[in-house]
Amino acid sequence: MFPRDSRNVRDNAALQATRGENQRDFALSLGMRDKARTHHPIAELAARQHGVISTNQLVELGYSKKAISRATVSGRLHQIHWGVYGVGHRALSRKGRCLAAVLSCGDNALLSHRSAAWLWGLTKWWVPNVEVTAASRRETREEIRVHSAAALTPEDRSASEGIPATAIPRTLLDFAAADPRFLGGAVESAERLGQLDLIAIDSLLRRSRGFRGVARLREALEIYRDPAFTRSGLERRFLALVKRAGLTRPSMNYFIEGYELDAYWPAERFAVELDTYDHHGGHIEFEKDRLRQEDLKLADIEMTRVTGVRMDREPEALVARLRRLLAQRRSHPQRPVR
Repeated sequence: MFPRDSRNVRDNAALQATRGENQRDFALSLGMRDKARTHHPIAELAARQHGVISTNQLVELGYSKKAISRATVSGRLHQIHWGVYGVGHRALSRKGRCLAAVLSCGDNALLSHRSAAWLWGLTKWWVPNVEVTAASRRETREEIRVHSAAALTPEDRSASEGIPATAIPRTLLDFAAADPRFLGGAVESAERLGQLDLIAIDSLLRRSRGFRGVARLREALEIYRDPAFTRSGLERRFLALVKRAGLTRPSMNYFIEGYELDAYWPAERFAVELDTYDHHGGHIEFEKDRLRQEDLKLADIEMTRVTGVRMDREPEALVARLRRLLAQRRSHPQRPVR
């Protein structure tokens, strides 16, 4: 009996050991599955954030610094900037690069200046070094140009597609300071997108006195407050160019000799037609344009054509030619106006 009982005890002990090993194996496998499941929140967050994630966000998801380091070594995370990683790869889109730069500059940082103008669709120009405004002064680093602004208000803050950015009024003001050459086009784009809020911009300008860009933005907006009858952004840009040059103000959308002229100087009987590349719309319209120019010539009305591209690329040369053409018309014997 005793030997048989000993064998039973030994068998029961072996069985319990086996069960314990199985439970440990099960617990280990369950733990591994749970651990594998914890990667899903990272992937989901990165998908919402254009493929990037920050160290702080990883810590909030339960990852230690050692775990982050291991994930970097194994290639699951790729460091983009200090404290910011690409999940799975480095091939970020432009929006991913924008958000990575913002996350790298602190919790209150905002995409700003030309980068914010690109994000909002105010310009198609992409700057290689992403521009960010931070509440505290930070050094500009590789691929990021950092601006400091301690006085940003809630009205100055917004976001687009999950990327914290300066609101459009503040973006236009920063754009005016950074690159005034294309400010007119950016303002026109804001109007086209239905985002040109003059009340909000005026409020910003009042509390930004002395800030670089205020005078430029105020001047660019004058044409949008002007009671002159204009139908397009191209016409407003032309009128603003004439005003800056100190030329006599033309009448806009003026009817004479059976035709409507975009810009017309009655005293000089001189007209400017504002063209875009798709202006003519086909052979019939092309022929009608030539006939109209002949009819105006017979009525002693001189006309020239100006494109938006020309206004942007060579405004000084354009103004100089208009000045000469108007001077020639003043010295030209005029026919009586019918």
